[in-house]
Amino acid sequence: MIKQFYPLILDALEEMAAHKLRTLLTLLGMIFGVGAVIAMLNIGEGAERQAMKMIDSMGLRNLIVESKVFASEELNEIRQESLGLSLADVEAAAQTLPYVVDHSAERQVKTQSVYSDFGKADVTVVGVTANHFDLSNLKTSAGRTLTEEDDKDVAQVAVLGASAAQQLFPATDAIGQFVKVNHLWVKVVGVLAAPYSEKDEFQGVKIGGDSTRIFVPLNTSLKKLNANPLASELDLIKLKIADDTDPVIAAKGVSQLFKLRHGEAEDYQLIVPAALLAQQKQTQQIFNIVMACVAGISLLVGGIGIMNIMLANVLERTKEIGLLRAVGATQRDIKMQFIAESFTISVLGGLLGILFGLILSEVIGFYSGWAVSWSIVAIVLSLSICMAVGVGFGVFPAIKASKLNPIEALHSD
Repeated sequence: MIKQFYPLILDALEEMAAHKLRTLLTLLGMIFGVGAVIAMLNIGEGAERQAMKMIDSMGLRNLIVESKVFASEELNEIRQESLGLSLADVEAAAQTLPYVVDHSAERQVKTQSVYSDFGKADVTVVGVTANHFDLSNLKTSAGRTLTEEDDKDVAQVAVLGASAAQQLFPATDAIGQFVKVNHLWVKVVGVLAAPYSEKDEFQGVKIGGDSTRIFVPLNTSLKKLNANPLASELDLIKLKIADDTDPVIAAKGVSQLFKLRHGEAEDYQLIVPAALLAQQKQTQQIFNIVMACVAGISLLVGGIGIMNIMLANVLERTKEIGLLRAVGATQRDIKMQFIAESFTISVLGGLLGILFGLILSEVIGFYSGWAVSWSIVAIVLSLSICMAVGVGFGVFPAIKASKLNPIEALHSD
């Protein structure tokens, strides 16, 4: 079959070469259609992968309880009902909720100055428990993370985010060096790896920012770095949920517990990363459907262009068709010849469209800042659809050509 089809493809290429401008105009519809499909799917794939990376920093199996920020007067009223997030809340969740298998706590330090012997930095200082790094999927590029012994000993040690290390130690190794946070000197024991994305917000929720942070043991921040007496003991709690429990369902139990402990005061918010990811996927799905419809219309227009040019070819080559029938060509031979031409146009348009789509997606990603990821599925799907459109829209002209009366075709003007 392939051997029989191959000469027809060569004949189709010769016919296309003989009418370059007409062929180019026909190809443009397929190029733009396929390019749109490729660009849409690449951007969608990139967005999905970026979303997964960003959710990793929150922890897909985690529930996050975050303290709300209030103005001074409102904070005074809130504190009459609730003392805010505390280590007691963490212990209560760990002891009363069986599906909580791990937890971490975080407290933000109010800083006046942060500097080293080599530079000054505009960074955030946070006190964290040792398992904060595991629950937040943070890895070090040098040194180590904080340990439980550091927290128990109220050690003056710190782990720097990648950007913080660059600002404080631009031309030297940060490990073993000292940083002064307000009045307190801390020794650098680790530096975090650079984050996958610099974005600090996902689905309206602030995340990340670890690159510009300095992490110290939670007890060190509580006992050696003074805080606002009205501020809650903790700013953020992460609760890791067991693998056999749905985080969305577990969130209801956590919400009920904290509501009871805080006297119904709404001084915190509960964030469910799994729910945020589901919302992101739903939004992405709607985006993909809309873009697929737009791309489908482009391919449809391209297919109509192929049908139009093939019908024109039938009229233009009526005598040629009559001659072929006169020397023994069957209706099937005529059909195959015209289908081969429409198929060749669609495949060539598809290949050029793939190249155009890859370039287009990179250009869009560069100027918009969106993540772009090449998808083999997108390429195969687009080319397959393109081939189907080419053959489908070429069938009618092929049938029309095959049914021409040979005698009338030979005598046509």
